Amino acid sequence: MNTRTISGSELEQMIKNGLAQLQTRETEINRLNVFPVSDGDTGTNMRLTLAHGIGYARPEAHAGAYLKRLSEGMLLGARGNSGVILSQFFKGFYTSLAPCAQLDAAALCDALTSGCQAAYHAVVKPAEGTILTVTREGIEHIRPLLTPDTDVERLLALYIEEMDRSLLRTPELLPVLKEAGVVDSGALGFIAVADGMLKWLRGETVTADAASAVPAVQMNFDLFDENSAFEDGYCMEFILQLMNAPQYSHEFSLADFIRALEQYGESIVAVRDGMRVKVHIHTLTPAEIIVISQRYGEFLTFKLENMQVQHNEHDKQLQTAKQHKLLAVVAVVNGEGMKRLFTELGCDVVIDGGATMNTSSQEFIDAFAQLDADAVVVLPNNANVILAAEQAVALSGEDNITVLPSKSMAEGYFAIAMDVRSSEDVAFRLHEMRDGLRNTVTLSEATASRDYADSAVSCKQGDELLLLNNRLVCVGSDPVRVILDGLEQVEDMDDRETCMVFRGADTDAAQEEALRDAIEERWPLLEVEFVDGGMCVYHWMLGLA
Repeated sequence: MNTRTISGSELEQMIKNGLAQLQTRETEINRLNVFPVSDGDTGTNMRLTLAHGIGYARPEAHAGAYLKRLSEGMLLGARGNSGVILSQFFKGFYTSLAPCAQLDAAALCDALTSGCQAAYHAVVKPAEGTILTVTREGIEHIRPLLTPDTDVERLLALYIEEMDRSLLRTPELLPVLKEAGVVDSGALGFIAVADGMLKWLRGETVTADAASAVPAVQMNFDLFDENSAFEDGYCMEFILQLMNAPQYSHEFSLADFIRALEQYGESIVAVRDGMRVKVHIHTLTPAEIIVISQRYGEFLTFKLENMQVQHNEHDKQLQTAKQHKLLAVVAVVNGEGMKRLFTELGCDVVIDGGATMNTSSQEFIDAFAQLDADAVVVLPNNANVILAAEQAVALSGEDNITVLPSKSMAEGYFAIAMDVRSSEDVAFRLHEMRDGLRNTVTLSEATASRDYADSAVSCKQGDELLLLNNRLVCVGSDPVRVILDGLEQVEDMDDRETCMVFRGADTDAAQEEALRDAIEERWPLLEVEFVDGGMCVYHWMLGLA
């Protein structure tokens, strides 16, 4: 197949095939993560980000129009650093192709360059040996090969070949990869997406596990009942199979069909592909649309959503805005105990980050919409969430939101605990919160989810390990022992005055008693307090101040 141009409809199928290919390799990509705790797996974050974009987009024959919605959806649904970088790549990809109804090899080459540049700009300190390097080297090497005779399929194949070569060089550029004996997981995830897109051009449809399918949007049906107004109508999407049987009209004209639909709806997108027609329309009378359509054929797929429910849900969010405050706080946490604790400390919106803590930009934006405050401070509480929070601030367009880069819930706890809520000086309060965050040392104890080794320490899957400020320092079989060994490695441990110990969901009273006795015996002047955190990944998290 020598593909000269790609339409929006074809691009949609290519990207969906790219998602499916990514899903088939998701576990493999996750296993490449060098970090031995499964709280931010790259493959999963990239899948969720791309899936959100595909679910947000609408069928469009115009390539730029399709990419606009896809890019917006990915930006809003970006999860983890890898998801944010992927979303920024597609933002640059869209920016280059915005005016293009169709794209040829030259336009694709420009778009890949623009996507790479946007991804680099999204990272404050770009590291080589990552997805950034692989996308850059891929396009740099193939651009000189572009000729007027190069078709889209050939260009994409060359791009993937060069990225594969670049991927093999990533361990030489990033020492942590070389020590672990792996290539960069984000780069492999990106190549998987590109590979799926190329496979579609070559006629190969990738089938992914249904368990990893694009999640359906959940609606609150309590917001529409017998007393509700109905003004927004329905969103209809379907694929119509044109039929040859004598009871159907064979005089189908797409232009005439659209004119007929326009009598009963708006926001119409109708694209014909051979004997099939894809349709999107907003209407108050779906029955009329069904009657018009069945003159020509039958439905292969059909989706009907009540847009009034969505409208009412949006109105409810606006109506539940909180009381005006001088400074409001948004924090990401995991565990029922942590949610209660941060709420009690004065956090205005607590986002449940789930086991992985990888909150999307959309969740931050939704949190901002609930607040009425002169200033807002965000505590991501996880290193892998900071970029998504910063992207959400940029997307919100607000200039009164500050992201304090807390890398753990312990840091977030001491930051919010240091807030002087009685003060009317916002700058002073932010300064105090920053100090609380900056002076905190975090120790996290968990079970290793994979084998890991670096120049200083190694572990096997199932070992108990201790992370000191996200750096693996101790490994053993006894959680209490590895925590004590980790505390011994805190340089100014004897000068620390306070130790907050947050219990995970799978700990028990006997473990707590043993840990308390051991810490108090070794550091009798240290003030130790235990709190039920309920975290999923970490058994114990300690914050030292």
